[in-house]
Amino acid sequence: MSDLGDGTRCVHAGLPEPAPGDPFLPGPVFAAPYHLDPWQGPAGSPNGYGRPDNPTRRLLEAAVAELEGGDCRVFATGQAAITGVLLTLLRPGDTVVLPTDGYFPVRAFATDVLEAIGVRVLFVPTVGPYPSLEGVRLVLVETPANPGLDVVDVAALAERAHAAGALLAVDNTTATPLGQRPLDFGADLVVASGTKALTGHSDLLLGYVASRSAELIEAVTRWRTTTGSVPGAFDAWLAHRSLGTLDLRLARQSANAAAVADLLAGRPDVTGLRWPGRTDDPAYPVASAQMRRMPGVLSFDLGDADRVSRFVDAARLVVAATSFGGLHTTADRRAQWGDDTAPGFVRLSCGVEDTVDLVADIAAALDAAGGA
Repeated sequence: MSDLGDGTRCVHAGLPEPAPGDPFLPGPVFAAPYHLDPWQGPAGSPNGYGRPDNPTRRLLEAAVAELEGGDCRVFATGQAAITGVLLTLLRPGDTVVLPTDGYFPVRAFATDVLEAIGVRVLFVPTVGPYPSLEGVRLVLVETPANPGLDVVDVAALAERAHAAGALLAVDNTTATPLGQRPLDFGADLVVASGTKALTGHSDLLLGYVASRSAELIEAVTRWRTTTGSVPGAFDAWLAHRSLGTLDLRLARQSANAAAVADLLAGRPDVTGLRWPGRTDDPAYPVASAQMRRMPGVLSFDLGDADRVSRFVDAARLVVAATSFGGLHTTADRRAQWGDDTAPGFVRLSCGVEDTVDLVADIAAALDAAGGA
């Protein structure tokens, strides 16, 4: 399906061959044990026990695999997917490079768990400068970074990592596979939270790992089977159902982000605006060459925590919530979650509201919030 457009691929990804009387997407299969062949046992069927085997989960994995361009394994959450990759690949004495400006719980996991088992952790900003990667086992980047939205050249970093004998994993949560396909640029692994824009309805938790390396996928699969960090059948079914509108949702979210960024750029009471789709954004040169579409997420600073609260309180269409990529526009003051950001820093995730309504509402809410 690589020759088809994004919307077509999203609608058809992972669906079984059509058969008269069957639904387009079969309903979720709820099962712990399955009937086994009395003679062959688990070798006689792809389904033996619900932890490693579930047909609903496999259909979702086939769908995400088509979009990312590599084999896929889904996890219960994005954090389960990322920590699964880290613990699958890293051993005491290994060195891993992680972003200083990426998802905060990953940094916390690195200092609380990885360093405790003897893994050397190097923290580097998404845009670098990167140290020598000689002796490094794994480089993990998040691009665009969450929440600051910096962007790194994946192809250039993959070349550096491979020359030094390291693997490169890219967190593709913010971009989604319609925004960019890191495996096409040489990344060895993609990790992501499907909770966010991929499924986009704010009603489930999901993560995934994708790779073109059979060896890496096999290792990740063993880890998932051993730890049991799998999503339930209903969540997998909901996620697959939601993929059908991914192209449509991203188109509106990106258009809304562009319009909101234009509004904010013209306001003297807003500072630190970041959105990689703006030509004056530091990330734009790399993002415009690497990404096929820009995310619906932007960030800015309102000066202090109280002004952020007044802004959200005054808004009709913007609600306070900590996820992003959903149908509804949300604002999140990241400092309250432990991110190393200023007190007035806001991550705004644009939903699919009408653009004119959203821009008018944000302008009115900023006026009502007053100065810092």
